[in-house]
Amino acid sequence: MSEPDLTGRRILVVEDEYVIADAFRAELELRGAVVVGPAPDIRQGMAMMQAEPMLDAALLDINLQGEMAFDLADALIERGVPLLIASGYDARVIPDRFSEVCRYEKPVAVSELVQTLGTLIGRDPAKL
Repeated sequence: MSEPDLTGRRILVVEDEYVIADAFRAELELRGAVVVGPAPDIRQGMAMMQAEPMLDAALLDINLQGEMAFDLADALIERGVPLLIASGYDARVIPDRFSEVCRYEKPVAVSELVQTLGTLIGRDPAKL
């Protein structure tokens, strides 16, 4: 499988664990992406999303410092931003309204997440 070319793609990263967030950032930048963030909490994630006129995708941990980021996920979806949820929680914790959102349970290889983001970005927005 070829590595995705994310050159110039603006990707919001919202992750509260520094080491994981930095690994996401580094891998995305290696593929040419412009990383927005990483944001360590919901407030900063929401502010970064609102400050960006265009986001090509978002990578979101659903539990940020003990707070569930469902409102942020809703806001990203409402804005039409392709979303990938990476969380230590299994599907039972995620509300049904996110059943169509691409989701990975941690631990997961960063390269796999980046590959999936490339696929999400490449889709026709009308089909998301």
